[in-house]
Amino acid sequence: MTDTTISAAFYTGDKTFTVEKIAAPGPGAGEVQIDVAFCGVCGTDLHIYLGHMDARVGDHRVIGHEMSGTVSQLGDGVTNFKVGQPVVVRPLDHCGDCPACNRGHQHICQNLKFLGIDTNGAFQEKWSVPAHTVHALPEGLSLSHAALVEPLAVACHDNKRARVAAGEDVLVIGGGPIGMLVAMVANAAGANVSISEINKNRLVFAEKQGYTTYNPAEMDVAAAYTEATGGKGADVVFEVSGSQPGVDLMTQVASTRGRICMVAIHATKPTIDLFQFFWREIEMLGARVYEPEDYDQALQLLADGKIDVSAMITDIKALEDIESAFVELTSNPNAMKTLISLAGE
Repeated sequence: MTDTTISAAFYTGDKTFTVEKIAAPGPGAGEVQIDVAFCGVCGTDLHIYLGHMDARVGDHRVIGHEMSGTVSQLGDGVTNFKVGQPVVVRPLDHCGDCPACNRGHQHICQNLKFLGIDTNGAFQEKWSVPAHTVHALPEGLSLSHAALVEPLAVACHDNKRARVAAGEDVLVIGGGPIGMLVAMVANAAGANVSISEINKNRLVFAEKQGYTTYNPAEMDVAAAYTEATGGKGADVVFEVSGSQPGVDLMTQVASTRGRICMVAIHATKPTIDLFQFFWREIEMLGARVYEPEDYDQALQLLADGKIDVSAMITDIKALEDIESAFVELTSNPNAMKTLISLAGE
């Protein structure tokens, strides 16, 4: 523990945050301390704010994990980073000795600790994390854009799991932040991407990014999409809506031997038309978080300019305004990504 005093925003239950002065958590052996620049608010953070995860998080936790920053101090034994280096954090700390880890699936470790949920996170000015979770930024990548590497890595992992290939017809069900990033990664792979969404503002946003859109509130999306693909349907479907209508649509619109990738976390068990999996030999794939190579791909896509996330950033607020940011996000379904600035550009 150093003598430095920093500001940290604690989730304290009942839709409240308190910004407190605390001693900066110094890096332990094998850790890196980071001056946090930006931290995005994600869907999981909103679930925490709404009290859905109190049993896991408690009522005095610094949350946040979609972050960027610069290295401020190295713990003992860390030699592969240097002070001042711009970085992001892949917030997964695995045990290294469970059946999943032993089979090489550390990202879905059976004892996984998610930094910023199971531990204190990045809504604080300095954050110390295990060195194995840190990724250096390519030269020239802005820290504000780098704060979207974590959700973009989710999208990269989803596309990898679904084996999206150039020329394939892809339908993304749900045009929120993750759905849009999934669409961007699929588009960068050369797929023909369409988005199904009921929020008209998000439909407009998707259309501005160049995607064909379908509104299930106004049409039979399965019929319209199947007709648009010459009777074939979608080679790949991403279910990102987390809704029963989205689950219904995914099996209706998938092509023969199509692939469905389950991205959304469903609050209740959905009803799934399993007959369609038999009848058309559909394949369903689960996708959870990301692996190190997904972070590498996300960073490369941003560095090469193949994906531009600037339009995704709809608001930037100071740490002192974090509670108002959460209030606005839970009442405004049109926002894409709000960043909290801690020591930003």
